[in-house]
Order: sequence, then structure tokens, then C-alpha cells
Amino acid sequence: MVSNELRNTSNLKLCTVCASNNNRSMESHRVLKEAGYDVSSYGTGSAVRLPGLSIDKPNVYSFGTPYNDIYNDLLSQSAERYKSNGLLEMLDRNRKIKKAPEKWHDCNKVFDFVFTCEERCFDSVCEDLMNRGGQLNKIVHVINLDIRDDNENAKIGGKAMLELVDQLNSKIDECDELGIPFEDCVMGVVTAWQDSHPQLPLLYSPAYY
Repeated sequence: MVSNELRNTSNLKLCTVCASNNNRSMESHRVLKEAGYDVSSYGTGSAVRLPGLSIDKPNVYSFGTPYNDIYNDLLSQSAERYKSNGLLEMLDRNRKIKKAPEKWHDCNKVFDFVFTCEERCFDSVCEDLMNRGGQLNKIVHVINLDIRDDNENAKIGGKAMLELVDQLNSKIDECDELGIPFEDCVMGVVTAWQDSHPQLPLLYSPAYY
């Protein structure tokens, strides 16, 4: 277990990514932030899509629409429906963390680790980083945890992601002390983590800014 003191002194820049920057990436954002890490979150979808009153009519919003505005819109549609399915609770959590969902492709920040929550988001992030050309020659470790998009699994995934970040953080310090390149140790950490979390299939790819 990594102490909060070690987390707070970590210089790691972390990022969590899902499709709409509302459920999985925001729960992981909350968990990592509360643990003391420097974390941002984004979505890779073309728009923010949330369940609607019928299956064939989702609620669609532009990235940048404040969580508070989305909350109030759903409240006006059906407070009972969106309270029962957890959307209002989710949005209330989100608006306490940051103002609005953000799109990955509009992000100019440089991260050490990017954690995606499903394979299509992983592919989108890796493709975007490749298209940027790697001009900074700065490595970024892109890791996907396959987290189902519902409230319960988002919580399970967030907790598991924190365990992985703690293990990576500890290994970085260990590598620094021994003078070993961290890049040579990443696979050992993610493999050990995967062995203890078989229900969350993991993908890993190094990329460059």
C-alpha cells in the first residue's frame, strides 16, 4: 500500500479516458484525485452520450457542456427516471470534480500515464498520439482496463486502477534508486497486476509526445 504522503509528492501526470468523460473516467478521476495524484480526464467520443427516456433516443451533448447544465436538463425531463438509474448521482459527483466533460483530441497537456477504460478509447488515444508525430520525444504509457460502463463496475475499475497506479509509482521510485530504466520494468508491473485482476483485461502500449 502506497501512503498518501508518497502519492502527494509524486510528480506523475495521470489521465483517465472513456467515451463520454462521464462515468468510468470520472469515477477513476475521483479515486485518483482523492488519493493525492495529479489527474485529468477526457472522452474520445464525437459527443457526450447518456441514456435517454427511451433506448433509441439518447441524450446527446457537446463536449464542454457543464455537468451542472446536463444535470438540470435531465432533472427537467424526469427526475424520477434519472435518479433511479443513477445518472443524477453520477452528474452530481462529476460537477464536484470539474466543470464539464473534455475531449481528448482537444487536450494539449503532456501525461506520464493515460488510462483508458475500453479498447476503442485505447485505440483512439494511441492513433491520436501517433498522428501528433512525437515531436517532444517524451514517452507516455497508455494502459487500457476493460471496464464495463455501469455504476458498479466503474467503482470496481476505479479502485483497481488506483492499485495499479500505486504499484507503478512504487516501481518508478525503486527504478530510480537502482538506476534502472522504468521502461524496462513496466511489463512486470502490469503483468502482476493483471494476474490479480483477471476480470479487467489489460492492454498496454508505449507512445510518444
